[in-house]
Amino acid sequence: MAEYKYGVYAQVGADIVQNASEAGSAPVYFGTAPVNLLSGDVAAKVNRPLKISNLNEAQRVLGYFPAGSRWGKYTLCEAIAAHFANSKGNVGPIYVINVLDPETHRKGEQTSQSITFTNRRAQIVTDSIILSTFAIAEKVLGTDYTLSYNFTTGVLTITDIGTDEMSEETASFYEVDFEQIDESTVIGAADENGNLTGISAVALVYQECNVIPNYLAAPGWSDKKAVYNALVAAAQNINGHWSAFVFADLAIEEVTNIAAAKKWKKDNGYTSGFSKVCWPQVRGGDGNVYHISTLEVVEKLRVDLQNDNIPFETAGNKTIPVVGLYFGEGVKASFDKAMANELTAAGITTAVYWEGNWRIWGDHTAAYEYGSDAEVRYTFDVNVIMQFYIMNSFQRDWGSQIDAPMTVALSETILNREQEKLDALVARGALIGNPTVSFSTEDNPTDAIRAGQFVWNYTETNTPPFKAGTAIVSYTDAGFSSYYGEGGNE
Repeated sequence: MAEYKYGVYAQVGADIVQNASEAGSAPVYFGTAPVNLLSGDVAAKVNRPLKISNLNEAQRVLGYFPAGSRWGKYTLCEAIAAHFANSKGNVGPIYVINVLDPETHRKGEQTSQSITFTNRRAQIVTDSIILSTFAIAEKVLGTDYTLSYNFTTGVLTITDIGTDEMSEETASFYEVDFEQIDESTVIGAADENGNLTGISAVALVYQECNVIPNYLAAPGWSDKKAVYNALVAAAQNINGHWSAFVFADLAIEEVTNIAAAKKWKKDNGYTSGFSKVCWPQVRGGDGNVYHISTLEVVEKLRVDLQNDNIPFETAGNKTIPVVGLYFGEGVKASFDKAMANELTAAGITTAVYWEGNWRIWGDHTAAYEYGSDAEVRYTFDVNVIMQFYIMNSFQRDWGSQIDAPMTVALSETILNREQEKLDALVARGALIGNPTVSFSTEDNPTDAIRAGQFVWNYTETNTPPFKAGTAIVSYTDAGFSSYYGEGGNE
């Protein structure tokens, strides 16, 4: 008996390999943002997907530190900088899910601090204050004083606006307890009441933002095995329908060289074909340190937009605005492209210097290892991403037809329209050969049709990246004949 289904679905089929050889991209980032430094109720900014389109919006909606020294606490600031303060050009929008909850992740005791007003102003240097809890005894916010936080300097300014001028006062406030925020916070869960937190909240992106999540990343967290596993698991069945691709990092604190990177990747199971993994990190031209996974998402989104949001081009070999590799504070190390190829051969994406620019280097998924028998689809990231694109497109285009009469005309319409889409992808260069979609009796037995379940079977061949080119240059002494002139020496 056919499995009971209700809705439009898609799944990856078996590879068909010859011997010889979504409408728009929506990246979703998970992490922590300095919402504690915003005024008012910030509950709607916790464990909810928020669309960010520019730097001003990021500052207003989430808070944003431009200085990377605070990105360890507030990991989403890195993604915001990479997308919207990028010297190569800004690209978005992005969707972010902040897990820092000022109501929960706070220290048990209030902080008391003496403040001195000069010219009706006092200042506190802090990046951990929960602004909504700030109070001055017997003074009223908005009547006696105002608060203004500067994310560039990390300074809170208290301005005296009351009739009685203040001089020495004692302020009290709660601060964020960052020790309460760990892997489990980022991973999150779905409780019995349907509340979604952390990575589980990716399920809210489609229904609240009306976009299909295409790429998932958690810079600063994805180098933790449990978080990586949660990202990969969530990416494969979002809302029971959508498929996304994960960009992650290896743990720079535990990996000191190329051999160690290859071993750590394998030992920790960073080998999903639905992901790319990166090592080490890079130092940007702005002085900040970035995870390569973040810059991968930026450049993947950039090339997708250049290709009419058809994600058939890899971010490999795309230039990135960085000045060098970063292996950890005080660690002096480096490698060239030849050495970097040891990483890419093991399914690890990195960065290399070439022709005056630093570039992302690597177009393989994490499942790839040179010489192994990994599934062919996992050779290149774009193989998997394009399959997801086709699957998501089918579901989105025909989901509204569910419960409509499945007439012969509708069946043929779906078949013809899907074939037209495949042919258009070939014309665009996104697929090669003759991709097909079929509706056969083998895939649609009578009992399945009786249950209202229908299957269309696709075959497609992704356009492979130009991963390597070799010029063979041979010496010949035939040129010596030029000394003898036309006709040679007679």
